[in-house]
Amino acid sequence: MTDALLIVGASLEGGDRTDILVADGRITEVGTGLSAAGARRIDADGLVALPGLVDLHTHLREPGYEASETILTGTRAAAAGGFTAVFAMPNTSPVADTAGVVEQELALGEVAGYATVQPIGAVTVGQKGERLAELGAMAESRAQVRVFSDDGFCVFDPLIMRRALEYVKAFDGVIAQHAQDPRLTEGAQMNEGIVSAELGLAGWPAVAEESIIARDVLLAEHVGSRLHVCHLSTAGSVDIIRWAKKRGINVTAEVTPHHLLLTDDLVRGYDARYKVNPPLRREEDVLAVREGLADGTIDIVATDHAPHPAENKSCEWAAAANGMVGLESALRVVHLAMVETGLLGWDDVARVMSRTPARIGRLDGHGTPITAGEPAELVLYDPSAGGAFTTDDLRGRSVNSPYLGRELPGSVRWTIHQGAATVADGVLREVGA
Repeated sequence: MTDALLIVGASLEGGDRTDILVADGRITEVGTGLSAAGARRIDADGLVALPGLVDLHTHLREPGYEASETILTGTRAAAAGGFTAVFAMPNTSPVADTAGVVEQELALGEVAGYATVQPIGAVTVGQKGERLAELGAMAESRAQVRVFSDDGFCVFDPLIMRRALEYVKAFDGVIAQHAQDPRLTEGAQMNEGIVSAELGLAGWPAVAEESIIARDVLLAEHVGSRLHVCHLSTAGSVDIIRWAKKRGINVTAEVTPHHLLLTDDLVRGYDARYKVNPPLRREEDVLAVREGLADGTIDIVATDHAPHPAENKSCEWAAAANGMVGLESALRVVHLAMVETGLLGWDDVARVMSRTPARIGRLDGHGTPITAGEPAELVLYDPSAGGAFTTDDLRGRSVNSPYLGRELPGSVRWTIHQGAATVADGVLREVGA
């Protein structure tokens, strides 16, 4: 068993201490007092064992925008944050709207080796919202795409949205909507409210998000299809999703770590690290999305990891790009916002950051229970560690993190992907090309 790992004394999803034996890419035994000749021993006393995290919303930028990120550097960042699988958004160049592009992304992820890369296909050609992309061809490709999104652009035409919802039913796909009415957000710079009024910045009203969600859950009900709402950010959006689920509509929703913690008050300093789409909202919205995640109205946490080169952020607020990097910090932020506040336990964290995103994306081999026979996709997390988040914690190509200098709890000690450690004792291994 020279390739085996024996994890000793881990707290299984925050519960009982157990040993976990990994060999040949799978979990072979789970129990106490395990031993294995030749296995590498990992002392996991005090560490929480979780299924490898799965991010349903990652921007890897390749092909086309490698100055911001590549599939290699993005999955390296994912491994540092405890993620063993990421879903790659289609806003690349060329746009991921054909079988050829999504298969290229899949192959690059396989070569990198840090995490599984599952491409997301565009809903419309070029993300222009005019005609459907090759949804069926992407679904039947080697990438087996099941999630489709024009992320960054709302599928605004209701007829196009209806047709997309109808089309993906044939292969159990899901449309992931970027809920933003473009006519209500033209020129918007931040959340519409007291702070925007004081700063004199054009406001981004909550209703621009909520009106699209309301329309789309009704369309999903009408055609009997699956809808996923990306980066939900307002109290009103939580209410609409809660209503839709009570009605029996097949809708899921995600919230980002930054919308669980940060508020629009941070914009007062005009630091473009805090410029994001959808914008940071009010404290009332933060509390509402936390409650929605805790009670199951919101299904998952997704990072919306959005890397940018320094020049796109080190400029005046109006010219700065939207987006934040988030893969390396996501678990630590959820720890702070949800676990330390008593809103979620570690078993809940496994549900919202691993099991449920894998299920929504129909991704086999991830989000599985930590039991014998399952794929060895794991993260070992130290909840007692912590400290200031710095650029030393970042493993991607960009550094536009909103948490730099902020104290965050916890530390990812080990990430195990396909039975091999991509992070060992907190140090990244060079596993890719």
